[in-house]
Order: sequence, then C-alpha cells, then structure tokens
Amino acid sequence: MDNGLSAGTRIVSFGRRKVTARACIADSKKHLRAFLSDILEDLGFVTCECAGIDELGTILETEIPDLVLLGIAVDGLRPARFLETLVRHDYGGKILAIGAPDSIVVKAVKQVGEEYGLAMLTPLTTPFDAETLRDRVALLLPEEPAPSPALHVQEALHAGWLELWFQQKIDARSLVRAGAEALVRVRHPTWGVIPPAFFIPAEHDPHLLDLSKFVVERAIQDWHYLLDRQNPTDISINLPTSFLRSRQAVRDLCNSVPRHPAFGGLLIEIDSAEALENLPLLVEIAKQMSLHNIGLSIDNVGADWPTLAGLDFFPFVELKVNRQFVTGCGHDGLKRAVCRQIVEMAASHGARVVAEGVESHADLVTANEVGFDVLQGHLFGKPMALKKFARSSLAWPLLTPK
Repeated sequence: MDNGLSAGTRIVSFGRRKVTARACIADSKKHLRAFLSDILEDLGFVTCECAGIDELGTILETEIPDLVLLGIAVDGLRPARFLETLVRHDYGGKILAIGAPDSIVVKAVKQVGEEYGLAMLTPLTTPFDAETLRDRVALLLPEEPAPSPALHVQEALHAGWLELWFQQKIDARSLVRAGAEALVRVRHPTWGVIPPAFFIPAEHDPHLLDLSKFVVERAIQDWHYLLDRQNPTDISINLPTSFLRSRQAVRDLCNSVPRHPAFGGLLIEIDSAEALENLPLLVEIAKQMSLHNIGLSIDNVGADWPTLAGLDFFPFVELKVNRQFVTGCGHDGLKRAVCRQIVEMAASHGARVVAEGVESHADLVTANEVGFDVLQGHLFGKPMALKKFARSSLAWPLLTPK
C-alpha cells in the first residue's frame, strides 16, 4: 500500500489522494502573503509562500501545491514569467489571480493562462473577505474528513514537526490581553496541522517526558520571540504530573525561566483529575517553583471543586473552570450558580479564576457579572500559530459588557 512517500523524501499523497490541500501564495508583498496564508490555513490548507520567480520552481517540485495564488500588482511579480514557469513544470493544479478591480493585467493573465492550458479560476479582486476566498477555492477542499493519522510523538520530535499555538486570555474587566495559553500541535507535511488527541502519548510512555521538555523549551523561546515583536506575553503551558515527579526536570524548568525584567511568570496547567490525585506532590512543587516565578494552574475545574475548598495549603494561583459550566451560562441558571461558587471559593484562597469556553456575548456578560478574572474562548479568537499570534491585534477592548 502507498504510505504517502515517493522517490526520496518527497511526500505526495496518502493512499490514493492527498489528505490536505496545499496552496502556494506568490506575491511580492510580505504582509499580503501572511494575510492570505492565515485565511487559507483556517480553511484547512497547508500553505507555503513564494516571494519571487526564483523560488517557484523549487516549490512546485517539493511542495506540489494544488493551488497557486498569484498576486498581481504594478510593482510586483511578473505574471507572464510565473505562467511560463508553471507551464514548464507541467503544473496541473488550479491558479487564482488576485488583483485590483477592472485590472487589464488580471484579465490578461487569466486569458493567457487558459491559452497555455493552465486551470485558471475566476480572478479574485480586492478588497475581499475570507468567505469570498472560501467560495472561490471550495472545490479544492476535501469533501470527506481526513483520516485520523497514526503518528508517534517521537517521530514528530525527531522530524521537527512540533510547534506551539497560542490562544489569548482576556482580562474580564478591561478586555485587554492578559496572557496566552500555549497548546502543542504537529504540523505534518502531508496531513497538515494535527491536534494533540492524535499524538499525545500515554502517561507511562517514556516519550511523554520528551514532549514535556519540548513544550517547556519552546515556550521560553516563543516568549522571547513575542517580546521582540510586541508587549510581553505571560504564557501558560500544559504539563502532566509525571513531569513534575522528576526532580531533575523541575530543576531544569526553574533554571530555564527568563531573567528578563519583563518576564511576568510562567503558569503550569494541570488537569483537575490529575491534580486532585497528586495534591501532596503539587503542594511541595508549588512552594519550590514559586521562588522562580512559576505558578500552578488547575485546569477543567468542575463538579469536583468542593474538594479544593478544604485545603489547608492551596498550591494553585489560578483555577480554570471547565467549559461545560461556562459555555451557555448566560442562559442557564444552574451553570451560573456553579461558576459563582467556584469563583467565591477561589477568591477565599487568593487565586484568580479563568472562564474557559466563552463563546457568546451572553456568556461574556455573565462571566463578568459572576466575577471571573480572566476569559478564554472562541469569542476572543481560536488558537493560532506563533507568527499569526504575534501579528494579531492588541487593540482591545473590542467588546464591552452591556
């Protein structure tokens, strides 16, 4: 059976077809390439960028894109040479020219491309929105869901496919960014971006420690990257309690945090089920890590919250309420009551509380009224890759409780 590999290491397909559509964005302007890349990746494409004619040949041979977006501007790329290069490489994918309305050049590119025998889509004129682009390229998106990839995390570590994505956390009162949660992803050359459910190893798998070390190291690197490009961003990362049982791993973690004056601290998120089973360990670790500006956050707090209320020493600086109690709380009195009880309990221990799963304006208003300190959810944006997160707007507040 074809396993997705052809001659050499070039990845072509999985089974009888590509699993994820691929797109090459050819435009001389870096900001336009980034904009188009963000939209296409949200649609499910694996993207690459091409700034000049010299890069195109290599991309056609290695990336094998299903779609080429060709930006056309007076001072930009030379579209005729691009079309000639596509013809020389027997390119069989689709081509979408993008340019100004009523542009003679855009119309000419489509006409010449068709004369060359290239598959030219109806040109896209500026300005346009994401939905317009989606409609234009919809025929390239798979009609069936991609198969669940069988991926071992050690393979991803060795190949360098792992990266961190970031979802912003929002201050409930000012509605400005209050940090970000880092979420590990695999960017597979054929399957595209893969969520952790497909590759996180079991608790006793020895590679879980390697993955945890990667998350720590990359989070620190990404913190410096964000510092260089925008305001300092406090980051929280997810780690298993098995990582914290390793004294050497904890020492390395404490020694790795930035000594920069802008560093506001690192949060380690522990799932509530694991945390409640390992409270003595977390109490000990919390005291040690607090000396290095590292705090513990308990994630997915829900019906088990009363267990936390009676602790003599509270090891957590943050509680994150499970989305099942937050999403829809604006119209559900029971959910609202549970949220209020957790907020009051956390306040008695001096811990801040995060509402996960804020999906609507009603949830936002209720979370603010209940007393949450921080909000997180798709209302404020989905997780995004590092560079996109760095470019994302800091112009909050965009929403105001009514």
